[in-house]
Amino acid sequence: MKIIPLSVPNLCGQELQYIKECINANWVSSSGEFVVDFENAICKYTKAKFAVACINGTSGLHIALKVCGVGVGDEVIVPTLTFIASVNVVKYVGAEPVFMDCDDHLNIDCVKLSEFCSHECRITKSGLRNKKTGRIIKAVIPVHVFGNPCDMEEIMKIARQYRLKVIEDATESLGSYYTVGAYKNRFTGTVSDVGVYSFNGNKIITTGGGGMIVTNNRLLAEKARYLTNQAKDDPVAYIHNEIGYNFRLTNLQAALGLAQLEQLGDFIKIKKHNYELYKKLLNGVCGVEILNIPAGTAPNYWFYPLIINKNKFGLNKDAVMKDLQSKGIQVRSIWYLNHLQRPYRKNQAYKIENALRLWKVILNLPCSTNLETRQVKYITSVIQDLNRGNLFYGKTKKNNYKTGAIH
Repeated sequence: MKIIPLSVPNLCGQELQYIKECINANWVSSSGEFVVDFENAICKYTKAKFAVACINGTSGLHIALKVCGVGVGDEVIVPTLTFIASVNVVKYVGAEPVFMDCDDHLNIDCVKLSEFCSHECRITKSGLRNKKTGRIIKAVIPVHVFGNPCDMEEIMKIARQYRLKVIEDATESLGSYYTVGAYKNRFTGTVSDVGVYSFNGNKIITTGGGGMIVTNNRLLAEKARYLTNQAKDDPVAYIHNEIGYNFRLTNLQAALGLAQLEQLGDFIKIKKHNYELYKKLLNGVCGVEILNIPAGTAPNYWFYPLIINKNKFGLNKDAVMKDLQSKGIQVRSIWYLNHLQRPYRKNQAYKIENALRLWKVILNLPCSTNLETRQVKYITSVIQDLNRGNLFYGKTKKNNYKTGAIH
């Protein structure tokens, strides 16, 4: 059986040519022209003023917290519905996460974020103090989940009001931007104090493993570059005045990334086409729908979340996942909520409701940029057949509903 993978790289450009150039030049490690070229290309594409390449998105978020002054004893507001790396980095710097609910697009709930800051905290000379824990909240990390942009206009208003640093986890959303509002034509990752992209193997473009820190603040960029390069003050005498990190991206990875970035526009077009095809083919299938994109945004359509209403569809998420996998279709559930993870069960979680509901009903469908139309049709036909076997079939088999078919 040939498997349709969830999300795999699409290496169809100049990747091999650029890597050969690295090898021929005998410059494959963490310095080299391709690292600089990749950073410059990210700046040109996103219009961020500064970019610092690093080994992965997690290291980028770690450094972003450091340069924003988050440290031991502080708190950072994070979404509970995100990959755990967005939370772990808070602990890396000695701070504690406070968990926030999600909205219907799976992004951080701005209404509850504002409510938490105004009702559960108080403004002091030292900053926003959490009434329950007594700690100062230094920052918030909004995550653009599955490439769908958060409501950064509202988040930035809240952050300014309560003197919070904002670190955008844009690891899934390279190429997503806003089409209306204060940040019209601005890319995710470039709105806040610091943004971070990821080039993991399953991302829309990949370097195998890699990341990029972006900012419009020169001082923050210089500090990030310094810390990712072992805090090297004198490279000849090996003087290090701070604790740094070996977080530099290799020239080989940067070469791969540059070739991938050249194809990003085409990749997004493919992603959008397949998203719309999924939506069209599943329209009318009772009990399932593809998650809608936020208004006023142009996402990169990285993942395709399928919402399953068990009462209407006849099967729950786990049953659908099992059946699809048995037919060679690789799907996965969204992440287990972080406030329920063992390391974080004692941390504060504020009114987590929507995330609990959505976590139980969402599967991610195959979304690679080399996914073919015939494969999308096959996947949706399997879902349709499951529906026919367990329930009346929406708009096309109304008689079943009228005659009291199994619901």
